[in-house]
Amino acid sequence: MSERPLRDFELKIVSELMKNSRRSDRELAKAVGLSQPSVSRIIRKLEKNGFVQEYTMVPNFLKLGYMILAITVVKLKQSLDSAEIEGAKKIIRDTLKITPFEIVMLERGLGLNSDGVIISYHKDYGAHLKFIELLKSVNLLVVEEIRSFRVDLQDDVRFLPLTFSLVAQCVGRIDELKE
Repeated sequence: MSERPLRDFELKIVSELMKNSRRSDRELAKAVGLSQPSVSRIIRKLEKNGFVQEYTMVPNFLKLGYMILAITVVKLKQSLDSAEIEGAKKIIRDTLKITPFEIVMLERGLGLNSDGVIISYHKDYGAHLKFIELLKSVNLLVVEEIRSFRVDLQDDVRFLPLTFSLVAQCVGRIDELKE
């Protein structure tokens, strides 16, 4: 399965799982028009081949006491070679075991004159500042600049909070995308 693109029915199952991973295989089968044993078998293949990385839910972070969503971009003074990247990964994993932060994503990338992006939640502004100081203190990373865009989760004006439902709709519209 990982060698070829997903078939339409496989993409529909992925789409349905993104919308609600708590549904039973029987409910998924009804939604995609396959038998329950077929859906169960396909899901096992999707998991085995890495198309399904984990099952989770998206909480209301504000109700959990998180006031800030931060999108942080980091610019390093110099690029890391492959050995330094592995070292940085280990340092970050070890640091997060000792001082966990509510990181949703940490990835290398290009854009905004930066080398990486971090998406994280924080209880308040002070917790976010502590997080930034931790980033600056990672020995292997010689940081030139750190910039953050902070979203106040208490703001009454909300456009589209974090969800995978819209992506699931796009993944599930196989026939329309082929045209």
